[in-house]
Amino acid sequence: MEMAPWRGVLVATALPFHADQGIDFGAYAAHVGWLADNGCHGVVPNGSLGEYQALSSEERASVVRTAVQAAPDGFAVVPGVSAYGADEARRWTEQAAEEGCPAVMLLPPTTYRADEAAVLAHYREVAKAGLPIVAYNNPMDTRVDLTPDLLRRLHDEGLIVAVKEFSGDARRAYQIAETAPGLDILAGADDVALEFLIAGAVGWIGGYQNAIPASCVRLYEAATAGDLRTAVLLYRALHPLLRWDSRTEFVQAIKLSMDVAGRPGGFTRSRASRWPPPTPRVIRTTTERVARGQGTADAQ
Repeated sequence: MEMAPWRGVLVATALPFHADQGIDFGAYAAHVGWLADNGCHGVVPNGSLGEYQALSSEERASVVRTAVQAAPDGFAVVPGVSAYGADEARRWTEQAAEEGCPAVMLLPPTTYRADEAAVLAHYREVAKAGLPIVAYNNPMDTRVDLTPDLLRRLHDEGLIVAVKEFSGDARRAYQIAETAPGLDILAGADDVALEFLIAGAVGWIGGYQNAIPASCVRLYEAATAGDLRTAVLLYRALHPLLRWDSRTEFVQAIKLSMDVAGRPGGFTRSRASRWPPPTPRVIRTTTERVARGQGTADAQ
């Protein structure tokens, strides 16, 4: 039976830039292929790690097109389609459908603290495009919490098929499963990925797979197979890096780890680097240690 395209290990891809800040589409295409070669099941372009808010409309469309063209058979491309308004998000969803994407990922309204009625209206409008929608719950950044009750309403109405849960609260996995049975739960924050997988999450949309994909895939496979001894040992080794996914400097941190691992990380277009003095050294040495400890597949 074919796996739903939002299940498994999906990578919220970082985006490489040339020195003139233009997108390095060749490096991005190669990176998508490398992630597939390392066992990941798909990519999520145009998320916050992909700096979509700093891209032009033409660039954003080209990122999706490049990912689709680079993806091997069976490798899912599930673009982020979040935007300031539902009309724009629907148009991005229509573009994803035109490119052959099987699903999209969508935040609730982000320009104001939307109430339940506004959230429902938002997802209803985007659902008109006809693609399955993975809701993205990130209450820290959006100030809108997709609670289990609200997720149930969205799912019962047929507006969403899954939720990327980035609240950081592992209790949510159990609450969502009880309140909205049938809704797929995806681990959304790297530093609570194991807790969500143990609780029944059927996928993991994360950022650190950009630098250490094979180790993340091994963690996912061990956790979903019930091999908790292997999963906990891997998680303990990876966690000094994974916790950066939930920090303000997550884009810089993950791109630095990519550089150390020989991937096209580089600078960010949208965020100035304001590191406390020891931080780059800590990320660099930790990435080197993880790569050594988990084998060479991640850094090839």
